[in-house]
Amino acid sequence: MMIATYDERRRAGRSLCTSVPRSAHRIWGGLFAPRDPVAVLEAQAESREADLVPIRYGRMAASPFAFFRGGAAIMAQDLATGPVTGLAVQACGDAHVNNFGKFATPERNVVFDINDFDETLPGPWEWDVKRLCASLHVIGLSTGLTLASATTRRCWCTFQVPTPTRTTCSR
Repeated sequence: MMIATYDERRRAGRSLCTSVPRSAHRIWGGLFAPRDPVAVLEAQAESREADLVPIRYGRMAASPFAFFRGGAAIMAQDLATGPVTGLAVQACGDAHVNNFGKFATPERNVVFDINDFDETLPGPWEWDVKRLCASLHVIGLSTGLTLASATTRRCWCTFQVPTPTRTTCSR
């Protein structure tokens, strides 16, 4: 198996920026697609312990963010209609603010990273980024933060800022 050099990986990434520009992610393609989020939850419930499903639904009903947390499958259905670069990763599958935290490494360093992998699956890297940004937006709205949309945009824009080792795609 041939491992690509840094320059080869960079060129490949730049070509993906051309085929799927960031601006393609601004509009959700499934906005008018027929969908039934309750049906998604009920299909998911079939593989769960039946006694616990009402408890799950009760927890999801507690707040918009609680519903968001429990509705990863609904969002996955929504994201499936959007553009992707084709770069698959072992995604968190449920990337939201509460699934990040700090913990110690064996070297006694404190790191900040994903700490919940119970929904992990191979998938597009964009899905985790979009779910994390959406979680910031939902929390902002739930707490009355008037800049929730601006906060979400700033979070997304951190992936667009050039660094010495990373260039940006055109907007």
